[in-house]
Amino acid sequence: MRILLHSRPDPWLTIIGIGEDGMAGLSAAGHAALTQADVIFGGPRHLALVHAGEKGRPWPVPFSLEPVLAERGRRVVVLASGDPFWFGAGSSLAARLEPGEWIAQPALSTFSRAANRLGWRLEQVTCLGLHAAPFERLVPLLGPDIRAICLLRDGDAPRSLAQWLVGRGYGASTLHVMEALGGPRERIRSVIAADFAFTDVAAPVAVGITLSGPPGLSRASGLPDSTFVHDGQITRRPVRALSLSALAPRPGEILWDIGAGSGSISAEWCLAGGEAFAIEIRADRAATIHANATALGLEHRLRVMEGEAPAALADLPDADAVFIGGGANAAMLEHLWTVLRPGARIVANAVTLETEALLGLWHGQKGGDLLRIELASAAPLGSMRGWCPARPIVQWSVTR
Repeated sequence: MRILLHSRPDPWLTIIGIGEDGMAGLSAAGHAALTQADVIFGGPRHLALVHAGEKGRPWPVPFSLEPVLAERGRRVVVLASGDPFWFGAGSSLAARLEPGEWIAQPALSTFSRAANRLGWRLEQVTCLGLHAAPFERLVPLLGPDIRAICLLRDGDAPRSLAQWLVGRGYGASTLHVMEALGGPRERIRSVIAADFAFTDVAAPVAVGITLSGPPGLSRASGLPDSTFVHDGQITRRPVRALSLSALAPRPGEILWDIGAGSGSISAEWCLAGGEAFAIEIRADRAATIHANATALGLEHRLRVMEGEAPAALADLPDADAVFIGGGANAAMLEHLWTVLRPGARIVANAVTLETEALLGLWHGQKGGDLLRIELASAAPLGSMRGWCPARPIVQWSVTR
């Protein structure tokens, strides 16, 4: 058996993870890279920790990688907190470079340090970088006894986080405020969110949270309609559950939600770990979808495209699934069948006889499953109760 060894070219860029212990926490290779560097990029705090002097280049505001890339060919060091590939600049740089151009020397991440200080099993803790993200990113994981470690932007952020939790009914949660972990300024203080009164918190800061409060969002599809702001144009809970089951969301997959209405289908798709593009022709409903995405902490996963399909689909990334909540027509189905890649799923719901006939025709031609959904809800009937039927819905689901 022959074993081929591939030598790695000498990289021009070294990405070094650094902690609050500064140079003392770096390996010999890290010290050598800093000594040999022509340019050192990092935040002001990082540059001070390594005494970068004239070699130092603080990150531009707004943040950009271009100054680093412009130094290609020189010996360059980029400093990042802890592990550069966990909420750090490492992955952004690696995406712009060839594998042989860079090498990384990670340090302990803040998440690892925090879990070790608190005695928490890191694999059971949700880790979030909230430097520039809203606290609503916590919404999908809210629930009693859930643990999270959050990196925050500055010393004022822990107080704001405590107030946000109180407003959500989680004022009994315990916050562990951890400053400058791993360095001489390290300090850890614990407080109940409702009692937060610290006025001297200093960055860098992370907060460990043990949540105490009401049950959070269900992980099953078909959240209550009251979860979403809507004007009545919403795929109702039972039908939404059946539609999402047919769409079969998986982490990392992309959904096109055509005629999105309130965006409830898109939102639940994103809660399952995917990304969604909600296409909506009405400006007021597009604004509603934005509001729902923001309230659920999904604005980074759910993007609203104001316009009419199929024109609004032109520049979107390939879809793994498409949902048509209403308004399907032959031209749209023909377009989707042409542009979707093999393996993509289509789920279309029909309320009108005309659309029902269209889906029946396509089912006969393309196969898949055709389902007639008839639901009734209990409602007052005089002094007693009776069944109040909803309009029947026909659902066609098929894999391209």
